[in-house]
Amino acid sequence: MSHRIGDDVNVDRITGVSASDKSPSPPVDGRYVHKVGTPQKENLLNEFRSMFREMFFPDDPLRSFKDQPRSRKLLLGVEAVFPILQWGRQYTLSKFKKDLIAGITIASLCIPQDIAYAKLANLSPQYGLYSSFVPPLIYAFMGSSRDIAIGPVAVVSLLLGTLLHNEIDPVKDPLEYRRLAFTATFFAGITQATLGCLRLGFLIDFLSHAATVGFMAGAAITIMLQQLKGFLGIKKFTTKTDIVSVMRSVFRAIHHGWNWQTIVIGVCFLAFLLVAKYIGKKNKKFFWIAALAPLTSVILATFFVFITRADKHGVQIVQHIKKGINPPSAHQLFLSGPYLGKGFRIGVVAGVIALTEAIAIGRAFAALKDYPIDGNKEMVALGTMNIVGSLTSCYVATGSFSRSAVNFMAGCETTVSNIVMSIIVFLTLELITPLFKYIPNAILAAIIISAVSGLIDVNAMILIWKIDKFDFIACMGAFFGVVFVSVEIGLLIAVSISFAKILLQVTRPRTALLGNIPATSVYRNVQQYPEATKVSGILIVRVDSSIYFSNSNYVKERILRWLADEEEQNHKKNLPRIQYLIIEMSPVIDIDTSGIHALEDLYRSLEKRDVKLALANPGPVVVSKLYASNYVDLIGQDKLFLTVANAVHACVPKLEDEEP
Repeated sequence: MSHRIGDDVNVDRITGVSASDKSPSPPVDGRYVHKVGTPQKENLLNEFRSMFREMFFPDDPLRSFKDQPRSRKLLLGVEAVFPILQWGRQYTLSKFKKDLIAGITIASLCIPQDIAYAKLANLSPQYGLYSSFVPPLIYAFMGSSRDIAIGPVAVVSLLLGTLLHNEIDPVKDPLEYRRLAFTATFFAGITQATLGCLRLGFLIDFLSHAATVGFMAGAAITIMLQQLKGFLGIKKFTTKTDIVSVMRSVFRAIHHGWNWQTIVIGVCFLAFLLVAKYIGKKNKKFFWIAALAPLTSVILATFFVFITRADKHGVQIVQHIKKGINPPSAHQLFLSGPYLGKGFRIGVVAGVIALTEAIAIGRAFAALKDYPIDGNKEMVALGTMNIVGSLTSCYVATGSFSRSAVNFMAGCETTVSNIVMSIIVFLTLELITPLFKYIPNAILAAIIISAVSGLIDVNAMILIWKIDKFDFIACMGAFFGVVFVSVEIGLLIAVSISFAKILLQVTRPRTALLGNIPATSVYRNVQQYPEATKVSGILIVRVDSSIYFSNSNYVKERILRWLADEEEQNHKKNLPRIQYLIIEMSPVIDIDTSGIHALEDLYRSLEKRDVKLALANPGPVVVSKLYASNYVDLIGQDKLFLTVANAVHACVPKLEDEEP
């Protein structure tokens, strides 16, 4: 096999060994077999420092601070916490015009949604508006996403309302319920900020995309079912969220609880909202139709109820929204007593779900506009705004997909659009909340149903089924858990299945038999390449994972099973027995002591079968550990090869010599 200088250079860079440290092995069948490089030993402290940096600081956040004077470092530190100070210097009037239009547009969408979502959380309508006043202002100064629109969202509102209701009845004890909501919001913010400060954002990735899709779809169905109370005008309704209890409650009220005037209002405006949404989705130029439809519906429905006095005929209305901006609520937090622990638990769950949604939205729109977004900064910004929000009568706020999409399509340039939205909400609270008295509950139900329908992503579910059946099980498990049991059970199922998949992949790594691609020196999986031919007397196995304590025994047993199966087939076909086992180690990026012991046991098992073991292309980390454990001395220095082809060329002549 030919050997090129360029290949040496690449290998040297990968293994960290200079060319002078290597020398070709004696020729085998006229070919020089290059030795496997051994990396230089690294200082333990440097090795730990490198591992720590890669785990917590892979993006090298302090890169811009290098070689800077102290005053400049201080400025960069302040800008890192408040990105608005960085991009604000280049802010122009043309950008402000775009942000102004976008801010006005998302405000028209958020006001009716906030009133509706507050009811999902079992809070008075003004608390939804409060949560779109203070948190967006904080985020505008600290957030790194230009497109995300902040405020209450349906899924988090439902989750928070469900978990809080399990502890305190909002009807019997509204003050204590509200206090627990603020306490949960405080701990949600603490959780988010802590994850960001400690750079532990990777933990939220343990909730897989498939589980998230199923959870969101299930939550959307649950939210829609909950809206049947306001949509049908039912007064006595179940407090449970599962589909069986909700449908039983709906049909029990069919003869005496449904109000036909309410149904007419709900059906008409839901149809209007869905048509407007379809138009906006079909033609991006008309996005403003979908954005303005909820506020238009609220105005028209409120006017209709007012002039017809439909509230006198059983149509339920909002009745009262408190005027004025957020009152302070720091004194209402539970900082001791039995509700402290409950508030912490609820806050952690709500905070993580809110964080997952916001980060996903931020990354999606950042990718569309091709600008960087710092996930850890986002967590700190979201956490800070919820901490401040809990002290100013807000409940958990996060990034809203529907509002962020409208913000994006309206042409926003920066987070100033959030400031504009916040100002409009402020003016609404101060000036026009009394006009919302006659808003029918049916229109709020219609707005919520229209908004959450987009969370049911059937195409994503079909794609998940096509790609990975186990992912589909996770998706459906989360979906049915939410719909048929409860939101928290659905969330638990989603997390459990996500962890189960990780454990399965770690403990049961893939292995493959390799064969030679004809007319090449390349060896590939025989299942993927049926034309690849096996080498007589040699079994080539690839391990597609690091070898750790959790999978080392499985890897050893799986390789021995490959060997037993191959020998059985060879015996049936009267082919030569297996005399060499070559393990392709390229995918094995690391190995621990259990893995070393497993390889030692494998070597001894092969010795009893009179089968010789060879390793091909072990990486630098693996090689250093094989030498440190004296494993190389056990199998022999001449049993380490740079490539599978080298190993095969070294073994074939020996096979020929051993033939009778």
